[in-house]
Amino acid sequence: MRVYLPATTSVLGTLVDDGRLTGPLTAFAVTPGLREFYALSDAGADEEELEYAALLAAARASLRLVDVDPSAARRRVVLAADVPDAAVVDIEDPDADRGAVRVTGDVALADVASAHVDDAEAEDDVRAAVNVVLEADLGSEDAQFVVDQAEGHELAWYATQEIGALLELL
Repeated sequence: MRVYLPATTSVLGTLVDDGRLTGPLTAFAVTPGLREFYALSDAGADEEELEYAALLAAARASLRLVDVDPSAARRRVVLAADVPDAAVVDIEDPDADRGAVRVTGDVALADVASAHVDDAEAEDDVRAAVNVVLEADLGSEDAQFVVDQAEGHELAWYATQEIGALLELL
């Protein structure tokens, strides 16, 4: 199953240094709940759009992780990984984001298909969003506007063999 793991640049460093991320891990995937939400919308969504929605949810969660990691670059990071279906459990919490899952085992670097990371142009907007993401989660429209500014930046795609070089550039 393809999952999208919210991360930080510090987490990327751990992945490269250790060759794995130790589970359990929170991730996002195309779950029945996510599928149902988009099926009920006017437009519906195909599989690619559903995966993009899961990636965006992971990017929002990455803001929360950057908030608690002062050593991380002010960039959102999402890892796309393929893990066994049996290692993925839906998070059945009404307050959880749509598509939230728990990966019960470790995720090895070999399981990672790609990394998605903000470029330098996004740093100011991400920095501002990190400072208010929890307020946005609680319903502040002003904070949501700031978070939307950061979420307006597309994440750049990196192959797994490019992650080490990316970290050297940060």
